[in-house]
Amino acid sequence: QVQLVESGGGSVQAGGSLTVSCAASGGTFSRYVVAWFRQAPGKEREFVGSISSASTTSYADSVKGRFAVSRDNARSTVILQMSSLKPEDTAVYYCAAALGPFYGRALSVWSKYDYWGQGTQVTVSS
Repeated sequence: QVQLVESGGGSVQAGGSLTVSCAASGGTFSRYVVAWFRQAPGKEREFVGSISSASTTSYADSVKGRFAVSRDNARSTVILQMSSLKPEDTAVYYCAAALGPFYGRALSVWSKYDYWGQGTQVTVSS
């Protein structure tokens, strides 16, 4: 059983940067694919980015070039660095994990992930 806890959300003005973290406990963290999803009020859950056990990353087109996912297996932590933030990035951000490997389109499918954090709010004002 893997437990995930997000931290680091907050409020920022458009164009600013923010970093959110996902700390994992339980399981062999290095074997897991970890992804970030987000959900804005009234909208469906949306894939943001993912990182494999080999640290291969994948991103949604809407955040490509602005967001970066990294992992530190020794600390069982995944980081989402967000820059050039836009008001449309406002959402609750969730990290999710699943035992890998899996690839391609599956990375963006929320139902592939077995473990979820509680979410952290990110608000971008114009």
